[in-house]
Amino acid sequence: MNTNILKQKIQMKAIILEKAGSVENLVMQEIAQPTIKANQVLVEVKAISVNPVDYKLRSSEDVIRILYGSKRPIILGWDIAGVVAAIGDEVSQFAIGDRVFGMINFPGAGDAYAEYVAASENHLAKMSTNVSFEEAAATTLAALTALQVLQGKVKKNDRVLIQAGSGGVGHYAIQIAKSMGAYVITTSSAKNRDFVMSLGADEHIDYRTQKFDEVLSNIDFVLDSMGYDVLLDTVKVMKDGGQIVSLAIFDVAADLKEAADKKDVTVLPFMVQSNGVDMNTLKALLESGAVKAHISKTFAFSEMGAAHLELESGRTVGKIVVNI
Repeated sequence: MNTNILKQKIQMKAIILEKAGSVENLVMQEIAQPTIKANQVLVEVKAISVNPVDYKLRSSEDVIRILYGSKRPIILGWDIAGVVAAIGDEVSQFAIGDRVFGMINFPGAGDAYAEYVAASENHLAKMSTNVSFEEAAATTLAALTALQVLQGKVKKNDRVLIQAGSGGVGHYAIQIAKSMGAYVITTSSAKNRDFVMSLGADEHIDYRTQKFDEVLSNIDFVLDSMGYDVLLDTVKVMKDGGQIVSLAIFDVAADLKEAADKKDVTVLPFMVQSNGVDMNTLKALLESGAVKAHISKTFAFSEMGAAHLELESGRTVGKIVVNI
């Protein structure tokens, strides 16, 4: 093992979850720093991004079992920004002291709610000098989801509908789609209209007073985060041969497939994957200013429960970040 690797079991603070439940079940403890493998780096975490999947896991044993099986306790989280503290023998992309960010080890245990995490070097990218740890941490799972959904599917002048444009994924998707040259339409409440338009959206629909399926047509691509209840209506607005990618379904129901097939529309479920190449694409977008993270609130590490409650409120615009 490389002499750079920390060999002794140094203690660190981490937030662990013994069983599903309320935010009181998130408990800070002293545990041993993780041991890294040959292809991993040890990251001293400076900022963590919190996502809806975090509180869904925290509150449901069934959801925990999907990702963690019978393992208990668990450490939640995947989104980090920090400094490389140690490297494995096979690591070639990073050196000690590098500032890095990424959505790490997904699917699987990211273990991000900790002062130090072990991550595959292939899940990380170096941070640009003009980006803070908070901004970098925020531009991970949500931004990676938007990028992976849109890249290779959206082209210049496509009419693109982004549902829930003021949310974590949505606010990145608007910016990334615009960087691809698309004409972007998005939905949000009226109070968030100015925000989504400032991101580059060309049209706004107030979902509380307007039905998108009554005002839109000839849509080439849709990023859906609403799920089955709106997908049948979404098919109605599509151009023949268009594509819908949904973050809110696991499979395509028979009636949805039938409606889509009549218009030669493709409907696909989607789950994000950790990917260092894509993280480097996000790095370039951040560096150029084509993408900016909107952080609605920040919390201290000891306030992780409050961060969960804020996210669960459903009122978050952009992202929530926890500093260590």
